[in-house]
Formats: sequence, C-alpha cells, structure tokens
Amino acid sequence: MDVSKPQLLLKRVVNVKVIVTPLWKEEVQQQLQAQINQTDQQLQQLDTQGQRAIAEIQKQSLQPPGPQTLQQIENIQVQVNQKKSELLEQKNQSLQNLQQVQFLELDQEVPQFQMEGFFRVEPGDNLISKMQVEIVLRDGVVEEIRGDV
Repeated sequence: MDVSKPQLLLKRVVNVKVIVTPLWKEEVQQQLQAQINQTDQQLQQLDTQGQRAIAEIQKQSLQPPGPQTLQQIENIQVQVNQKKSELLEQKNQSLQNLQQVQFLELDQEVPQFQMEGFFRVEPGDNLISKMQVEIVLRDGVVEEIRGDV
C-alpha cells in the first residue's frame, strides 16, 4: 500500500438482486404462505382474547351493565378492530406478494434487499461509480458482482 496517497474507508449501500429460479420461487412462496398462516392464527387469537376480556368484564359488572362497563367493552372492541385491521392489511400485502411471485418469469432479475458494505476511496477514484455496486444471486450463490468494487 502506497502511504503517500490518502485513502478513506467509506460505507455504501449494496443492492442485492436474485435470479428467479424454480427453487427460489418455491422458497419465497412457502415463506409468504407461512406469513399468511401466522396472520390467520393471530386473527383467531385476537378474537378469542377480545371475547374473553369482554366476557370477564360482563361477569364482574352489575346487571344491567352501567355506562362505565359499556365504555370498557366498547374500548376493547375498538382496540380489537384496530389490531384486526392492521393484521388484515398485512395478510392482504402477503397475498399480493404471493400473487406477484407466481407471475415472475424464470431467469428474471428481481431486487431482493439492500445491505451495507465498505470500500476504499482515494484521489482520482470515481466516487459515483464506486457507490453503484450490486450483487446478483442464483439460489443463494453469488453469480455476479456488478460495479466498481
């Protein structure tokens, strides 16, 4: 290493893409289906917990229930409905992603995620080209590194 040239170690975002293969499609579809199933379980648990909480309040309250008890029940129902709405949105997103994956063509490149990496820069380097690096994977194996490493 030439000590007369100053160098800096910088951090950059590296885009990771995957090449669509039958194995990749199957794995992603299984992951998405598992997320959907987990969301369905959470929805069922939420319903059960909400019903239990309301039943407990009704059991402990006077008959007929007073305004404070009715307010407590309404608050629980509002909280349950808000959480249900969030979970249904998650499920809908997973279902949309599942549908999109099914329509991907084999050997197509798709963005998968981003990660950070370090690189050296010294006078005379093209910073823009050093910032534009991406990795292409096929079934988890690095197939190509693009850009000025």
